[in-house]
Amino acid sequence: MAFGEDLQGAVTKIFLDQWATREGNVVPAPEDLELGNDATNLDGTVLYADMADSTQLVDSQKAHFAAEIYKSYMTCAARIIKNNGGVITAYDGDRIMSIFIGKTKNTTAAKTALQINWAVEHLVNPGLKTQYGIAAYQMKHVVAVDTSPIFACRIGVRNDNDIVWVGRAANHAAKLCSINEYPVYITGTVFDSLDDSAKFGGDQRRLMWEERVWKSMNNMRIFRSNWTWRV
Repeated sequence: MAFGEDLQGAVTKIFLDQWATREGNVVPAPEDLELGNDATNLDGTVLYADMADSTQLVDSQKAHFAAEIYKSYMTCAARIIKNNGGVITAYDGDRIMSIFIGKTKNTTAAKTALQINWAVEHLVNPGLKTQYGIAAYQMKHVVAVDTSPIFACRIGVRNDNDIVWVGRAANHAAKLCSINEYPVYITGTVFDSLDDSAKFGGDQRRLMWEERVWKSMNNMRIFRSNWTWRV
């Protein structure tokens, strides 16, 4: 069979085969799903932690310097995510995708976002100044969170595959990172279900979030913050 005919057969099979789906109470790994039309439904909250201006960083700085910033940010973000019970689902260049599940998933994800912001302000950027001087490059970042039903299925070929997370949360969290005016963003759906501990902070118990309108996404309610949450 010609290669093109083989591909046509694979596409036809995908569209014709029935889906085997089940409700999930854990975030699946690739080996938990079959390569065919097999999927898990999750009620999940997606957090993206994304370095801002990384193209400028690699274009203007030496490779080892840029690598140190990548590694510092990714190490802090990954360890904070895992410490709060999140599951890292992908490292994508200069950002991390993670999923939180459970009754407090939105509050936990919002807290995680603010803790990652704390790590940038109190660990990564001060570490850069200590090592390279007061005029050293200071990194910026964005952490974004959304929640929705998620349809998780396995994509790729044998010995070279991964999971695709189909649902609003994954797409909107990723797109929110592109705004990058503030370091932390959550959607209105996430904000509405936050525990007060993740809404109010400081000695005066002030609201940590500012409501905005996401014009390019049909005027969706979103909330932004520049607060930090000490680890």
